[in-house]
Amino acid sequence: MAGEDRYDPTEREQAFLDTIENPKYDRDIINGLKPFFEDKAPADIAAFYTANELSALVTIRGTERDVEARMPVKLTRHFFEMAQNSEALKRIVKASPDETLNLAGSEDPGYQMDFAPVEGMLHKYEMGLLYAVSTCSAHCRFCYREELISQKDIERQDGTVAKKGLAKIKPVTDYVRAHNRIVAANGGRHPETGREKLREVLLSGGDPMVLPNRKIGQWMAALAEAGVESIRLGTKEMSFYPKRFDDAFLAMLDRFHAAYPDVGFRLMIHFNHPDEFLLKGADGEYLTNANGSLKWHEDTRRAMEGVVSRGWINVENQAPIIKGINDDADALRVMQRALYRVGVGNHYFFCGRDIVAYRAFNVPIERAWQLLNESQKGLSGVETHARLSITHYKGKTEVAAVTNKPIPGVPGTENGVLIFKILRNALDAPDRGKVCIVARNPEAIWFDDYEDRVIFDEAGLYEYTRVDKKRIEVGEALNVAVGS
Repeated sequence: MAGEDRYDPTEREQAFLDTIENPKYDRDIINGLKPFFEDKAPADIAAFYTANELSALVTIRGTERDVEARMPVKLTRHFFEMAQNSEALKRIVKASPDETLNLAGSEDPGYQMDFAPVEGMLHKYEMGLLYAVSTCSAHCRFCYREELISQKDIERQDGTVAKKGLAKIKPVTDYVRAHNRIVAANGGRHPETGREKLREVLLSGGDPMVLPNRKIGQWMAALAEAGVESIRLGTKEMSFYPKRFDDAFLAMLDRFHAAYPDVGFRLMIHFNHPDEFLLKGADGEYLTNANGSLKWHEDTRRAMEGVVSRGWINVENQAPIIKGINDDADALRVMQRALYRVGVGNHYFFCGRDIVAYRAFNVPIERAWQLLNESQKGLSGVETHARLSITHYKGKTEVAAVTNKPIPGVPGTENGVLIFKILRNALDAPDRGKVCIVARNPEAIWFDDYEDRVIFDEAGLYEYTRVDKKRIEVGEALNVAVGS
C-alpha cells in the first residue's frame, strides 16, 4: 500500500503476522468454458458438459445472452468429483443457456451501495461487511454477488456509475475508529444514524479463503486493533476445496486467538446440499457409520473437525433455496441434521435475491417456506433454528408464516395469507419486528409479485423509497480518526 491507504501494523500485530505460514494450494481449477469448447479440459472432466450443452452455450457466446458475460464460470476438481453422482451439485456450477433467457434483476440488490461509507465496505445493519476479494475457488451460477464477481458497473446513490471496489485496511479501520469515537462521545448512539458501536465485521467477497493466510491475518489483526469485538469470515471453501482448512490456517487462527483472546470468531459456511459433504454408495444412497450417522467425505470431515474442535470458534451454515438444487425437503432435512450433529448451527435459509437473471434460479417464496417447514418435521428442537429470510431493501425479512385458510371478514384472504416480518433493519433498525401481510400468490418469486395483494403493511415494505444519505462521509471519517 502507498500514500493515504498505507497501513502500519502495531507491534502486537506484527508479532502475530510474523508467525503466519503461507502454503501454496493447488485447487486444480478449470477456468471458463473455453477449455470445454476447445477440447482442452482434462480428460476425466471433459464430459462434465454434454455435446448438446456445449453446442447450446456456443450458440449464444458473444451475444447479449452470453452466460460468461453474466457470471464467470469456474470449477475445482474436488467439487467436480463430488458432483459426479449429484445433479444438484452440477447445477450449482454448470453454466446453462436458461440463465440468460430473462435478464431482469437489480444491478445492486438491496441498494447495498447506499450504505457504503468507504469503498468495499457496507454498514447497513449493526455490523459491517467487507468485500475482501472479488472471486472464489469456483462460482455458483446463482451467486448473490454476481455484480461484484463479474465486475459490472452499478449506479451508486450519488448517481455515479462504477464497479464495486474492494476494501482496504486503512480506510476501513479508520472508519471503524471514527464511527465508534462519535458513538462514544454521543452517549452510545451515533447522532445521525442512531447506530451503536460497530462491534462486528464480516470478511466476505467473493471468498476470503482464496486469499493467503497472511492477508486474512492482516485483516483480522487490524480489525481487532481497531476495537472490533467479533469477526466473521464467510466462505464456501469448505465445499469447493476443504483442504484449504489445513494445519497452517488453523495455526494462524490459534495464534490470533492467543494474541487477541477477547475477539470472537465466527465461520459462516455455505453448503447448499448434503451431497457437498456426504458420501454416497453405488446405489445413490448415503453411506453410514456404525451408529447409523451419515458418513462425510474425509477431506471435509477433517476440515470441519479442525474448526469445530476449537471451542472459541462458532460455525454456522446458511444457504439460499435454489430451483433444481435444494428445492427438496428431504435434502434440506438431511443437511440440517448432519450439520448439527458435528457442531454446525443452521443459521438462515434464503429465498433467492433479485440479482440479474434471478427468475432462472428463484423458487416461489411460498414454496420455499413450505419446503423448509416440511424439512424440519422430524428434526429435534435444536436442529431447527434456521429461519427463512428474503432480503428486502429495508433489510433481512423473515417469511414467517403461510396460511391456507381465509381470515374471517378480511377481503383478499380467501386463499390464505403470507406474513413477512422484518428481522434486520438498516441504521438503528426502527422497523425491526414489524410485519406485512399479503394475500397468497403461489407463483410469487419476489416482493413485487405481491404488490397488488397487500392487506396490512406496518413494515412499509410496499411504501419503500431509498434511504437518505445518512452515513459518515469518507472525509469526515478520516478527519475524525486522525484529528480527534
